[in-house]
Amino acid sequence: MQKKHFIIPIFIPQLACPFQCIYCNQHNISGILKEPTEQEIIKIIEQHLSTIPSDNNFIEVGIFGGSFTCLPENEQEKYLKIIQPFFESGAINGIRLSTRPDFINEDILKVLKRYNVATIELGAQSLDDEVLKLSGRGHKAKDIINASKLIKQNGFSLGLQMMLGLPGDTLERSLKTAKAIVTLNADNTRIYPTLVIKDTTLEKLYRENNYMPLPLEDAVEWAKECYKIFEEADVKVLRMGLHPSEGLLSGESLVAGPFHVSFGELVMTALWKEIYTKEKVFQKRKLNNSIIIAVPKGQLNAATGYNASNKKILLQSFNKVKIIEDPLLTGRNYHADYC
Repeated sequence: MQKKHFIIPIFIPQLACPFQCIYCNQHNISGILKEPTEQEIIKIIEQHLSTIPSDNNFIEVGIFGGSFTCLPENEQEKYLKIIQPFFESGAINGIRLSTRPDFINEDILKVLKRYNVATIELGAQSLDDEVLKLSGRGHKAKDIINASKLIKQNGFSLGLQMMLGLPGDTLERSLKTAKAIVTLNADNTRIYPTLVIKDTTLEKLYRENNYMPLPLEDAVEWAKECYKIFEEADVKVLRMGLHPSEGLLSGESLVAGPFHVSFGELVMTALWKEIYTKEKVFQKRKLNNSIIIAVPKGQLNAATGYNASNKKILLQSFNKVKIIEDPLLTGRNYHADYC
C-alpha cells in the first residue's frame, strides 16, 4: 500500500526576506498577519496530527511564507527546535521549508540537516533572467541552478516552485522553466499563476497599465502544458494555484489575476478535455449514440470535468454519457465503449 503524503503548514509571513519581489505581500496572500508563537506552532501541529491516520503515512511539517534561511542561525534553530520532539517521537517523518535560492550554502545546509530537515523548496519562480529581473527577485537563474545542485548533493529532497505570467513571461519561457526544473532533478514542484495582490509593486504597475495578468483560461492552459512536462518526468506537482486564504476569497487582498478556488481541478479538467479532443472521442457515434468511458482510479472527477464540464461537452455528441473508474487502468489511459 502506497504511503500518503501529508504536509502540516506553519506560516511565518515574510520574515527575514531581504527583497520585496514586485508580486509579494505574504500577509495578504497567506492571511497570516503575525509570527506564530511556540505554543501556536505546537497547537497547529497537534491539531493536524489528530486528523491524520497514523498508519502508513509520510508526514512533514512545512515552514512556509518567509525565506527561512535568511533568518539568523539562532532564529532558524528556534523554530526547528520546537518541531524536534514531534520528529523524535515518530509523530512526523521530517521537516520541509521554503526559502530563496541565493540563501543556500554548505553551512546553512549543515544546520538544516542537524535538525532533520528533509525537503527544501526554493522559490525559483522562473529560470529566465529577464523575468527574474523584472520581478525584482534579486538573483539570477544561475543562483537557482547552484542552490539546487547543493541541495541534491547534500541528500535533501528538492522542491522548485514556479510562477506563470510574471512580467516579461511568455508561454515559451514558462515551458523552458518547467523543463529546467526537470533537468535540475527536482523531486516536486508547485505551479502558481501570478496574481495582483493589494499593496504590492505589481498592483502599481497594473493600475498604471504597465502589467496585465494572464486571463484565467490562459493560466489554465499554461499550467496544463507545464504539468504535462512534470508528469512525463515523474516530478510530483504538489499544488497548482494559491491556497484560498480569506483575503483572496473575499476579494479584499486580490486586485486582479487568474485566481480560482479550484484552479488545480480546472487544469486536470483541461488535460482530459485535450485527450478527448485529440482522440476525437466527441465525434465517434454508434448505434444508440451512448458512450461509457472507463478511466483510472482517482481520475473520475477530472475526466468528468469541473462542474461536469467535460461530460456536458460529450453530451452534445451523445444521448447518454457514463464515466466510470477501472482499477486496471493507469496514468491517463482510458477505454471507451460506444453503443
